[in-house]
Amino acid sequence: MAEQREFFYRRLHSLLGVIPIGIFLIQHLIVNHFAVYGEDSFNKAAAFMEGLPFRVVLEIFVIFLPILFHAILGVYIVFVAKNNPVKYSFFRNWMFLLQRLTGIITLIFIAWHVWETRVQAGLGNVDVNYNLMEDILSSTYMFWFYIVGVISTTFHFANGLWSFFVTWGITQTPRSQQMTTYATIGVFLALSYIGVRSLIKFAYGI
Repeated sequence: MAEQREFFYRRLHSLLGVIPIGIFLIQHLIVNHFAVYGEDSFNKAAAFMEGLPFRVVLEIFVIFLPILFHAILGVYIVFVAKNNPVKYSFFRNWMFLLQRLTGIITLIFIAWHVWETRVQAGLGNVDVNYNLMEDILSSTYMFWFYIVGVISTTFHFANGLWSFFVTWGITQTPRSQQMTTYATIGVFLALSYIGVRSLIKFAYGI
C-alpha cells in the first residue's frame, strides 16, 4: 500500500511539473519577453495578466498550491534519491543528479522572486511593472542570481519533461527516449534564450 501511494504521488509530482506549472512557466517567460519590445509592451502584457478574472483564485489553485506540492515532494525525493554519477558516469545519471540540484536552486529562486514581486505588490510596496524589474536587476549580483535562477528553472522543466514522458509510459523504447532527449534539449535552449534575453533587456536596456 505504501509503495502504491508513493508511486501515485510521484506520478502526480511529474504531472504537476508539466501541467499546470510548466504551462505557467512558459506563459510567464513569454510575458517577460515583451520587455524586449519596449517598456510599454511589457507593461501592457503585465497589466493584462493582472486584470484576468479571478486572478487570485487562479494564482492560488493553479500556480501556488501545485508549486508547493511539487516543491515539498521534490525536496523529499532529493533526500531519498541515490545518485552516483562518478561510478556510473553516463548521460542520464548526470541528468538525474542535475534535476535534483536544479530543483533546489529553482525553489530558492522562485521563493525569492515571488517575495520581491507578488508579495511586495500585495503589501502595496511596489507595482509589478517594467520599472520594478529594472530596479531589481540593476544590481549585478541580482542580475546573475536571476540568470542562474532562470537557467536552472528552464533546465529543471525541460529535463522534467523527459522524465514525464517516461513516467507516464509515453516514451518506452530507447529510440523514442533518445528523440525526446533531443526535443527537450531544444525546449531548454529556446526557453533559456527567451528568459535570459528578457533579463538583459531589463538590466541593460539592450
